[in-house]
Amino acid sequence: MSEAIKVDVWSDIACPWCYIGKRQLEGGIAQYAASVAEGAALPVEIEYHSFELSPDTPVDFEGSEVDFLAGHKGLAPAQVEGMLERVTGIAESVGLRYDYDALQHTNTVKAHQLIHYAKAHGVQLEVKERLLKAYFEEGRHVGRDEDLADLAAEIGLDRADVLRSLQSNEFLADVRADQAQAVEFGIQGVPFFVFDSKYGVSGAQEESAFAQVFAQLAEERGEASLVSAPAGVADTEVSQ
Repeated sequence: MSEAIKVDVWSDIACPWCYIGKRQLEGGIAQYAASVAEGAALPVEIEYHSFELSPDTPVDFEGSEVDFLAGHKGLAPAQVEGMLERVTGIAESVGLRYDYDALQHTNTVKAHQLIHYAKAHGVQLEVKERLLKAYFEEGRHVGRDEDLADLAAEIGLDRADVLRSLQSNEFLADVRADQAQAVEFGIQGVPFFVFDSKYGVSGAQEESAFAQVFAQLAEERGEASLVSAPAGVADTEVSQ
């Protein structure tokens, strides 16, 4: 039972629940590992996939996050401010410090291309974390080639090669393939987690919910003597 549990995650950089969900997934992995005998926990492999919540967003949006959401969702600014205050409080509960005053709303397709570039170089998880932190906590721009190349260089990637890749849209087809698969699976919102191509979990669930999924998968593997899981997303889904 040493084969890793595979977790495929569809998410967007500009999604506050995706960063929260990332932390809760990580906490769920730790909780699952702590619940079994030392060395008995199955390893977990995470792969991130592209999803754009607002693909029509300009790279350089003029205005605040309140302005964007009020226009995009047709809500009153005061209502949007209340929503942002709520999600900021939830983010704080998992150790994140969102700064919506500094946040620069932007198109995220190039950020997704960088994540695919990072995957090809073995550092996808590091780049995903760096982009989310830059966007939600540091007020960095994550939509322009030069800014993304700077962030990539901070974690050791070749800045010039990253810039070449972004400017040539080297991984745009991979982004579109992720999005097409999301449509095929019926994914309409993110974060969305697929476990071993078997169970789909929607939303930023509690750590205990993720830990329970890992425990269930480990038990099923034992009962089935490692019979492979069926392809595709099963009907089992936990909604946020």
